[in-house]
Formats: sequence, structure tokens, C-alpha cells
Amino acid sequence: MWGIELLDWAGGRWLELDQFGIVSRRWSGLLGIPLAPFLHTGWSHLAANSLPFAILGLFVIGRGERTFWAVSAGIIVLGGFAVWLLGRGQAVHVGVSGVIFGYFGYLVALGVIERSVASILRALLVGLFYGSIIWGVLPNQRGVSWEGHLFGLLAGLALACLSSRRVTARRRNATTGVVPPDESGIR
Repeated sequence: MWGIELLDWAGGRWLELDQFGIVSRRWSGLLGIPLAPFLHTGWSHLAANSLPFAILGLFVIGRGERTFWAVSAGIIVLGGFAVWLLGRGQAVHVGVSGVIFGYFGYLVALGVIERSVASILRALLVGLFYGSIIWGVLPNQRGVSWEGHLFGLLAGLALACLSSRRVTARRRNATTGVVPPDESGIR
């Protein structure tokens, strides 16, 4: 993200990478879904997003590298598509804050759903240090994509529900000795 912002800054007006963010309900805006998290409106925007992204990302990667990539991609695609479908039409939505809100929702929801000591501790720490970001889902700041925040959060919650069902099913099968058909190698 920092390298992209450097390129955007160095390119000046002739490059303007931010134009490739999500623009709702425009076909060209679909390209912004995978690109928007890597684009920022300036150095202060990027700096404000970097530390929460790194910290919450570390909590997510603590659940495993595959989980990190799957959750990140899921938040980008689900949250981004919702912004494209339902966001303000004249705005260009950029920034990794939707992913940050998604990580927040994912980690807090897992603490509630899984109820393991590790998940609960993670959720408490995330809530304690980042709980105030929840206000960012409200349309109260001009120039801020509250839609990106809201739909990122909802995507993270949805992914937590989906992933915890798989974990619960695996635990249940491990105690009964039953291997589900998709994990047995038999199709």
C-alpha cells in the first residue's frame, strides 16, 4: 500500500490511481473491488489505516495463514461488492478501512460464536483497543466511506459465522470419529 501511494504521489495528476476505486453501480467501478483496499487518498489516510490493519491482521493471521488469506479475500470481495451495489453513486470508495472493519467484525464474532478461551481473549483485546471504530459505520463524516466500513464489518461477521460452522463440524466429527465426505478424499 505504501509503494502504491508513493507511485500515486510521484505520478501526480497524470496518474491519479485513486480513480480506480469502487464507483457504485458503474461497470468500470467493479474493477475497484480488488483495487480499492490498496488505494488511499493521501499519506494521512494511509498512515491512519496502517497500524490498525497491521494489528488486526496479526490477530487474524494468528488463526493461520490460510485463514488470513481467505478472510481478507472474502472481506474484499463481499464488502466491496456490497459497496458497489449499494454505496453512494458519485463517490469513489478507496482505502483498506473496509478490511479493517471486516477483521474487527470477524474477530469479535468468533469470540462470541466459538467461546474458546483464545477467541474470547482475542475478541476482548480487539474490542478494548478498537471498539470505538464502530462509530465509523455511521454516515457522520464527510469524505469517509461509511459504506465501506459498514459492509466490511458485515462481511467479517458473515465470514466468522461461516468459518465457525466448519470448525464446529470438524470438532464434532473428530469426537465421533466420523469423517465428512468432502474431507475423506472420496467423491
